[in-house]
Amino acid sequence: MNFRLAVLATAAALLAGCTLYEAATEPTDLYTVTPKSTFDPSLPAVYWQLAVEVPAAAANLNTGRMAIAFTPTSTDYYAKVAWTDRAPLMVQTRIVDSFENTRKIVAVARESIELRANYVLQPDLRNFEAMYYYGQPPIVRVRIIAKLVRMPDRQIIGVGSFERCVRARADKVPKVVEAFDQALGSVIKRLVAWTLRTPPARPPSDSAPYDIERYRNPANTVVDSADCPVGNDTSGVPYTDE
Repeated sequence: MNFRLAVLATAAALLAGCTLYEAATEPTDLYTVTPKSTFDPSLPAVYWQLAVEVPAAAANLNTGRMAIAFTPTSTDYYAKVAWTDRAPLMVQTRIVDSFENTRKIVAVARESIELRANYVLQPDLRNFEAMYYYGQPPIVRVRIIAKLVRMPDRQIIGVGSFERCVRARADKVPKVVEAFDQALGSVIKRLVAWTLRTPPARPPSDSAPYDIERYRNPANTVVDSADCPVGNDTSGVPYTDE
């Protein structure tokens, strides 16, 4: 009798193991977003070095899963779909790539490589989700609040908020990813331009002091938001480019 129980227990354990293995190896479609490659030619060429930190993000966005919202107070995720990296790391990479594509900066790198930077960009990824509570197809909302920090005294010399919304062409994951790509690209393009234009073109020094009124005045915080719903009005939200 004990032998039969042992055999049954072993078989059950093996079956459970197979189920877990099948779940772990279940196919997942992976997606990514692209960097910006075209910029206003009037952007200034700067002679300082920039380190870009991993964007801070709430736990619901600090994941490789693709976030969706059916209500303003809930977060869900698409099944069998993921980003190629955690969302903050993916966004950090695209920000660095986009700075490099401007060809206007001496050096830019992820903060983790310990570049001897003149400035550090600290992004905060506040929104990176597809919203279904405005109807279908969903509206993708991307919002980054960034601080530009002067080194080595770690003085904040600029704060900017950048937000864009784009409605997907269809309620299908590839079309929603296109909306993510367009909304994030628009945010990054403006974030890069703001960063390059905020400090002087030359690295800070005693011989080139800062205009404190300009850099420490809260009224100079940049708020750049467009195309996002106001109340229940979604008429101004554009669709992704065809």
